[in-house]
Amino acid sequence: MTSVARRYFDGLAERLERLRDTQCEAIEAAAELCAASIAAGKLVFTFGTGHGAIPALESFPRTGTIVGFRPIVETAMLSFHRVWGDTGARQYRFIHAAEGYGRAIMASHQTDPGDGMILFSHSGINAVIIDIALECKRLGIRLVAVTSLGHSQAAASRHSSGKRLFELADVVIDSGGALGDAALRLDGLEHPVGAQSTSLTVAVTHAIEACTAERLIARGIEPMVMLSPNTAGKQAATEQNERNYAELWRRLRAR
Repeated sequence: MTSVARRYFDGLAERLERLRDTQCEAIEAAAELCAASIAAGKLVFTFGTGHGAIPALESFPRTGTIVGFRPIVETAMLSFHRVWGDTGARQYRFIHAAEGYGRAIMASHQTDPGDGMILFSHSGINAVIIDIALECKRLGIRLVAVTSLGHSQAAASRHSSGKRLFELADVVIDSGGALGDAALRLDGLEHPVGAQSTSLTVAVTHAIEACTAERLIARGIEPMVMLSPNTAGKQAATEQNERNYAELWRRLRAR
């Protein structure tokens, strides 16, 4: 009998293979958009709510990522793991359904029409994500959506515009995540377990970064790469990373 762990990994591997086989063209298009912004001295913002924040946070600064990506970290929409008490699950559910909050987030980041935006949302239907997508359209910021088309096309928008994320983006990357995210069925249990969306979208994040680096090199621009200080070359890595942070600050200060 195949173990549950093996079944989970087999299912995840199948979806990763599907990503590789069907979404490389979209990932390359997203990378071209990102490279154009970074080459022009602009930023590529990344954002997601709840677990969608995890792939956004992976974009910078961590080993192997490049200067130019800028996660938007909205604590009220990220730290609900305690469930009860302050910044709990109920507050999160209220906030991510509140129209107008996404516009307030965008107003707090001095965006430029030359910037890019990558939004991560498995369902692509909730108010804050749609707020931000609509603001990108209004401001002329090119938008990449990383979403599950299978889920999103089966769900109604929860925004007054009636729009879903994939309907607003310039580039759509279909994560291929299951409807409802969890995908593993167990005998004796009504509902599936084994969520997959985080693994899929983190992989997309790093694929976009790698492709963006390639495109910057093709433009004659050496990407500024974050190095791991947990190696024998700690001093060199620390010095390189400090230069990376200084470059990010230069880009922010220029706004």
